[in-house]
Amino acid sequence: MNNSAAPTSAPAEAASAGHFIRQIVAEDVRTGKHGGRVVTRFPPEPNGYLHIGHAKAICLDFGMAAEFGGRCHLRMDDTNPTKESMEYVDAIRTDVRWLGFDWGEHFYYSADYFERMYEVALDLIRQGKAYICALSSEEFKVYRGVPTQPGLESPSRHRPVEENLDLFRRMRAGEFADGALCLRAKIDMASPNLHLRDPVLYRIMRVSHYRTGDAWCLYPMYDFAHPLEDAFEGITHSLCTLEFEVHRPLYDWVVAQVSPADPPHQYEFARLNLTYTVMSKRKLLQLVQEKLVSGWDDPRMPTLCGMRRRGYPPVAIRAFCETVGVTKYGSLTDMALLEHAVREVLNRTAPRRMAVLKPLKLVLENISAGETRTVAAVNNPEDESLGTRQVPFGRELFIEQDDFLEVAQKKFFRLTPGQTVRLRAAGFVTCTGFTKDPASGAITEVRGEWFPAEAELKVKATIHWVSAAHALAVEVRLYDRLFRVEEPDADKDADYKAHLNPDSLRVVKGYVEPALAAAAPGDAFQFERLGYFCADSRDSRPEALVFNQTVSLRDAWAKLSKPG
Repeated sequence: MNNSAAPTSAPAEAASAGHFIRQIVAEDVRTGKHGGRVVTRFPPEPNGYLHIGHAKAICLDFGMAAEFGGRCHLRMDDTNPTKESMEYVDAIRTDVRWLGFDWGEHFYYSADYFERMYEVALDLIRQGKAYICALSSEEFKVYRGVPTQPGLESPSRHRPVEENLDLFRRMRAGEFADGALCLRAKIDMASPNLHLRDPVLYRIMRVSHYRTGDAWCLYPMYDFAHPLEDAFEGITHSLCTLEFEVHRPLYDWVVAQVSPADPPHQYEFARLNLTYTVMSKRKLLQLVQEKLVSGWDDPRMPTLCGMRRRGYPPVAIRAFCETVGVTKYGSLTDMALLEHAVREVLNRTAPRRMAVLKPLKLVLENISAGETRTVAAVNNPEDESLGTRQVPFGRELFIEQDDFLEVAQKKFFRLTPGQTVRLRAAGFVTCTGFTKDPASGAITEVRGEWFPAEAELKVKATIHWVSAAHALAVEVRLYDRLFRVEEPDADKDADYKAHLNPDSLRVVKGYVEPALAAAAPGDAFQFERLGYFCADSRDSRPEALVFNQTVSLRDAWAKLSKPG
């Protein structure tokens, strides 16, 4: 999807359809606001990997631009070099492309505007709209006060313009210690909005920047840099999450200082919150650094790279974001809804294969030892164009331990002595006996009589299998929720890590049919009757196959969403 196309007119009827952001943009296009242009931006800070919450913003920013014939910029808001790196920049670009979006030639860094921002700051000082302040961080908090009472003016607030200019230039030259001085806007110390009480615009930080190196020891604050970047780039619709709503007056004040002919406007929407996980980059980084997960791309993580490694199709994530919608009200979205979207896509697209994760040998006594046959199995009943494959079949098979019981129970229709079941794509088998380990009492082998498909026996169950002589040994990673509770960080005074699920990962050794030898990293499959799995993109290789569980076959969301 290329969002660098020239603006075009949107259908008039779109103004009354969809979420409130779509309605705003459609109405602006209809009335010719911004000259009919739609220019959005996705501006992540490169201080971590993107997660599913960012996916909602990406789909909205790029989606609105594409829908209304505009363009969306991808911009690294890299104004805090203490936490930023090119590793994160590269990961962000990879994730946005993987989701299916393209910024064309419009890729930017905040750092590339540092000189221009510095000149804006100098102009503010010349106009008496900014000053150098010497308050410590503790004093700053005291002077700023509380929303219900006016703040106190800094003793430096009325410092002469020429002195402010001299100090600011010397700050850039590195003459002062970190934190000794800062540049503040001169707005309104009595405003009920604390963000307008002479906010800090620049601070001194002797930290090397991944892009500009040691060229600067003076860095702009996000609330100063971000609106300037939007104004410099000609952004029309600056879409952000609700926590920035209270920042909007400052955003507008900063934009007004550069007097753009067509100023951007900020619109806020509710962020995405998902059950059984955390969405804070700081907390996700903590999980990685403390090795509570295997990395940012651990398939249990809500990161986009983790979901990609787990086998989530990008089209499913986009569909999920569209289903969740865009509102002004915060809410908690059930993880089952995301899994439903993944399942909907994979059911249509994933080839079927057979795998056994808890192997139990089944011997078909009326097939000769060493005899090998092949049976035709459907690759995907939802898509006939995928055709069939030939699966080897012989005297000894592996079946799931759970598909056999020594003593039949009510409503157990799988294998038990004297009972018949269908073998997927390979006829029928009637259980004739079994063998137990004399020491442990565990079932070690089941015996049966095989019947071809033409026998058309009446059965109530179908089981899957793998030919023991042709089976490939594989490692399979089974996943559960990363946390045991829906909102692990709901209590801000408690340690969210105490809610980690110790059973969120189980590793088992199983067997798969030989067709899976050709599975490339990232390839997705439905293991019949077990769920959806993909070949691990990091660890799987032809001589040592590793599969990650993507999602189960059971659709909890579909059951929950049915009326009655």
